[in-house]
Amino acid sequence: MARARIHNQFVSLDGFSAGDHVTFDRPIGDAGALFSWFDGRVIEGVHRVADPVTLDRALFSMWGQGIGAEIMGRRKFGPQSGPWPDDGWRGWWGDEPPFKTPCFILTHHPREPMVFANGTSFHFIDADPAEALRRASEAADGRDVRIGGGPSTIRQFLRADLVDFMHVVVVPITLGRGVHLWDDVVGIEDRFTIESVSSSSGLTHQLWNRKQ
Repeated sequence: MARARIHNQFVSLDGFSAGDHVTFDRPIGDAGALFSWFDGRVIEGVHRVADPVTLDRALFSMWGQGIGAEIMGRRKFGPQSGPWPDDGWRGWWGDEPPFKTPCFILTHHPREPMVFANGTSFHFIDADPAEALRRASEAADGRDVRIGGGPSTIRQFLRADLVDFMHVVVVPITLGRGVHLWDDVVGIEDRFTIESVSSSSGLTHQLWNRKQ
């Protein structure tokens, strides 16, 4: 059976995983230090395990393995809110989004899908977590579904008890503000076995596997 997986979810020491104010110039608001701190290694890990092979890169590279579809919140797709403007926006990634699978974007304003030549397609749906996962699982054709974030979307799926695996990357910085990953999910650790390993870069990787 297809699993719902979360990968490369970065969080600060004080629990923040994104910034408050997303703009065209700041895709994750004021939380850019979560990603820039380690010199872009997550981007390499999405596509391949680059030389040298490190713990960080090996774990980051799981992002695409066995994934047949993704679910993401609207702010991961773009900074707009409310009804969609006629601005030609096709996501942060240009003409070659890295997903190469169907992606289901949660929004209260459904619209026609966008299809790209590399196999990526964006489907804009108004659905609760269970319905979104059902539709994504059908599109995944037997492979797993990645819950791609941001943190508000991840919390919805954790609260609905729909997550089977979660890879959290704790970055040794504090942000002081932003969107918190752990709000309103008290006690979820009881549903998982949790392994933790730190790398020489200073990152701490947590692997959450649903208890059988």
